[in-house]
Amino acid sequence: MIREFNFDGLVGPTHNYAGLSHGNLASSKNQGQIASPKLAALEGLAKMRFVAGLGIGQAVLPPLPRPHLRLLRELGFFGSPTQMIESAYRADPSLVAIAYSASSMWTANAATVSPSPDTGDGRVHFTPANLNTLLHRSIEARQTTEVLQQIFADENHFQVHSPLPFGSAMSDEGAANHTRLASEHGAAGIEIFTYGRSTLDASQSVPGKFPARQTRESCQAIARRHQLGASRTVFVQQNPQAIDAGVFHNDVISVGSADLLLAHEMAFVDQHKMIAEIRDAWAQLSETPLHCFEISNAELPLADAVSSYLFNSQLLKTDSGSFVMVCPAECQTVAPAARVLERLVDDEAIPISRVQCLDLRQSMRNGGGPACLRLRVVLSDLQRESAKPSVFWNDKLDQQLTAWVHSHYREELKPEDLRDPQLIDESFRAQEALCRILQLDLESILDT
Repeated sequence: MIREFNFDGLVGPTHNYAGLSHGNLASSKNQGQIASPKLAALEGLAKMRFVAGLGIGQAVLPPLPRPHLRLLRELGFFGSPTQMIESAYRADPSLVAIAYSASSMWTANAATVSPSPDTGDGRVHFTPANLNTLLHRSIEARQTTEVLQQIFADENHFQVHSPLPFGSAMSDEGAANHTRLASEHGAAGIEIFTYGRSTLDASQSVPGKFPARQTRESCQAIARRHQLGASRTVFVQQNPQAIDAGVFHNDVISVGSADLLLAHEMAFVDQHKMIAEIRDAWAQLSETPLHCFEISNAELPLADAVSSYLFNSQLLKTDSGSFVMVCPAECQTVAPAARVLERLVDDEAIPISRVQCLDLRQSMRNGGGPACLRLRVVLSDLQRESAKPSVFWNDKLDQQLTAWVHSHYREELKPEDLRDPQLIDESFRAQEALCRILQLDLESILDT
């Protein structure tokens, strides 16, 4: 049996609102607000619990250790961890915020994943994202690679590549710009790579208000690494208007899983041509229908799509063949989004049987909804058995993680609290305890 597993990122104990993500409107809007790391982590666990309760595969990825002391040393700060934090804070508080960033919670950016039915060698391929557009995210790449290598260590079944080379031409944001469609999880699928710009084709280089983070060249490199056939890959460009409206990743404007694709009409360049290309690729693989639905800007204005994060929902295909759509609670308060969700459930042509809105406000205030918090990995039973068993969800792990959060997380974290020397010890003690639960080697992850 082959099934999909959602590897959710655990929210780290240094979750805060530093406003570091240029182009992410929620991140900028909420900069400087008081965060609740404990509430954020518990909201994430509640989502995992709900998904697992549907019978969908669920697993966890750890937050990366913070503060990132290696970064501070590379920036010219020396001494003990406390001395480095204090010196960096005096020089520029944003440097401390970068070193403490908990953005690895959004594991949709952790990597691009191609399952074994799609790859030339029959293994599951992972390319960790280099995330080199923003400094606070680029420091995740080495640690994420180590985490994935520990979990998916069996090279008979998995290939964890190194991140793509750093540099403008190879900017890669991971699965947030990647969609896989297949008649069923175990069937050969179509992998859709979405990019914002090309460094080689001037016609696809579109400077705007906000950066286009993903390049076409990085998408093509990943497809080659993962040994994907040309007939199974589609490369599409984000609509520059959408990027400038706050669609910094494709998963803010479209969502797809299995045989269902939902997209806003302003998601892509030459959208009708793109959908026709996807349908043609689908027809070569499957005789079953592909459900493609476009939501018009009149029905859901682009600004409301961004503020509600409707497209950042999880589409979960159940054993019955219908989908459950897990949405952020904001969809209930943005009237056009609420009406769209009602239509999606009521329309018999759309295989969505249920919409569930969950409270993920702590993540949403930093610009990350349900889909941002998870990395989809399709595994066979044998591959599941070959991966590290301690990261897969069960009642015992649920209880352990809940107790861990209550033991190690602060109720509140203000921007100036990042200067508190005690936070360093609290964060690393939490990481040590978590690695014992998940049976991971912390020393290898630290990247010191």
